[in-house]
Amino acid sequence: MAGSVFDIEHALGLLELRPPFGKRDVQQARRSLAKRWHPDLAPPGKQFEHERHLKGINEAADRLEKLAEDSHGGEVTATAVKVNAAAARAAREEAGRRAYENEQATRDRAKHDPFGSRTPDHSVVHRYARCVSYPEWGVGNVTGVYFTGEGDEILQFARVSFHLGVRTVPAGTLQFVDFSKPDPGAERVQRFMTAAQHAMAEGEFKVAAKRLLYARDADPANAAVLRMLTVALLQADDLPAAGRAVRDWLRAEGERPAPHRFAARIYEAQGANLQAEESAARVVRLTPADGAAWARLGRLRLRLHDREGALVALERGMQLDPTVEGLLDLALAAHLAGDIGRQVDACLQATRLADGASGSRADDARAGSADAGASGTAVQDDDESPAGVTPALRARAWSRYAHALARTDRTTDALSAADRALDLAPEDREVRDLRDRLRERIPRELQTAAG
Repeated sequence: MAGSVFDIEHALGLLELRPPFGKRDVQQARRSLAKRWHPDLAPPGKQFEHERHLKGINEAADRLEKLAEDSHGGEVTATAVKVNAAAARAAREEAGRRAYENEQATRDRAKHDPFGSRTPDHSVVHRYARCVSYPEWGVGNVTGVYFTGEGDEILQFARVSFHLGVRTVPAGTLQFVDFSKPDPGAERVQRFMTAAQHAMAEGEFKVAAKRLLYARDADPANAAVLRMLTVALLQADDLPAAGRAVRDWLRAEGERPAPHRFAARIYEAQGANLQAEESAARVVRLTPADGAAWARLGRLRLRLHDREGALVALERGMQLDPTVEGLLDLALAAHLAGDIGRQVDACLQATRLADGASGSRADDARAGSADAGASGTAVQDDDESPAGVTPALRARAWSRYAHALARTDRTTDALSAADRALDLAPEDREVRDLRDRLRERIPRELQTAAG
């Protein structure tokens, strides 16, 4: 703030406010601008400008809040702002006059260093510019460049009129436009990528995809652009366009697993299981220690009726990174292959993982299942599921375990597992019917044992 006078007009420009204003108005503007100019949202090389601008906003907001608190009625009127602006201009004029006099005195003392040979401290202001931090605002008309602070703490900002309104931006983020020359391709790519990142952060994936198409046109072989375009189209649920984008990405980075991983995901969503399986197989060849990739490959082989291949892939995946869904897929593959023992074992591991249990808890529950089955009381476990395991998935694991046990002679254990599944999902008619059949089977087994 110039001289000893706090310039309310400049502070209001920083916060994009108009008089009259109160403390609440200042607080709302501070929160909005803090989100817009956060350093984490800055494009490469512009973090310092965002930090300085945000610091200036906070300092101005602190002064304006204090001013509003001390004002009559808690509000600063337009008249007060006009009076302050006049005093601030007078202070700036006085400071400028003294600086000019000092400069003249220096020139007189340094005759061999004329003023004309010196480099100006500030750049020449052009009329049209864009903000590199928010290129989606387009090209704006610079209405003024202002300075606040003193000494090394001088902050330079500009007021620019864009199509969506007037914005206050750090001067360091301005890129002046020369319409007589075309923009370099690299600048267009960076501009559209930054705009797309903002759209994706707001959940506007279709808008982000449109902006990334312009970036791709500027540099068709840019792997970063193709990666973002694939993600944006996939999030926008435009699977045909996402398939075309991932093929372009594969041509640019076919030696890396990431594009193959996305290709498998896109083809699977489209129902093209054969192409998805081929892409998933390439992923596991490139990253053999990726358990999730092996699980996806096994699931796709199940859909292609490759039971043995699915068993191999799913077992490998569960050794590397066991998940409830993967273990249930492994149980299904074992069931289709006729391996009941492997099916029961996979389902048991799924229930342990779903309950967040160590092996001993599930074994103890199974050991005490005879009494629980005879009395019709389910084994209780009040522990919470681990993060990422929903109650529905937990119930499905116990249901699959009950059905697997029902195929063996362990009727009491199957009945206990069915009771547990019904505790988690009381409306599951299939498990309820299974429990009724198991209860009918128990007396016959007892009679056979007695005979």
